[in-house]
Amino acid sequence: MVATSTLKTKSSECISDLVDRRWDRNCIEKELDFWDPCLAEPNRNADVAEDRTCQQLAKMFENCLSRAKKTTLHCSSVLVPEKLTGRIAVEVLRLASGEPCGLRGCVLYVHLEQDKGCKRLERIVYDATVVPTFELTLVFKQDGTAWPSLRDFFFMGTCFAPTFRHALKLSPGFRLVKKKLYSSSAGTVVEGC
Repeated sequence: MVATSTLKTKSSECISDLVDRRWDRNCIEKELDFWDPCLAEPNRNADVAEDRTCQQLAKMFENCLSRAKKTTLHCSSVLVPEKLTGRIAVEVLRLASGEPCGLRGCVLYVHLEQDKGCKRLERIVYDATVVPTFELTLVFKQDGTAWPSLRDFFFMGTCFAPTFRHALKLSPGFRLVKKKLYSSSAGTVVEGC
């Protein structure tokens, strides 16, 4: 038996039609019991896969910030607002949905906006086996309202260089710019607040 969207649940009309075609009544009811949940939630598997991809992307952003804290950002910790990486991952998936290869064709440049300009943190290729069809530039914003920690003043001039900060706090805002590599159209800018 094949489940289609036109097949209704266990209506007596549906079962009697199949019995008239010489189907076993018990077999029909077992099949309908199996397909009922699938018909009720047809996009459930797609949602699960999208959630998993979203979580993987958020983890990639967190790992990128973790790697950059000592090498590029010169701090001991990066404070990331709750759900920021998840919100960014949702936006990245939304921008990738209209592309020929989807997220697999993405090259992602991660930057941090500071007082002196943007600092490049990392270049992420989601799938190196696919020729990129678009670029995304993600710009994290530094939280300018954060006061420096008292410990930062103690660390200055003692055992760390003056450029070393104890903690870097990110703003909940971000900027995401999309550039298509196969088209001459202008990029798309997404401002996250």
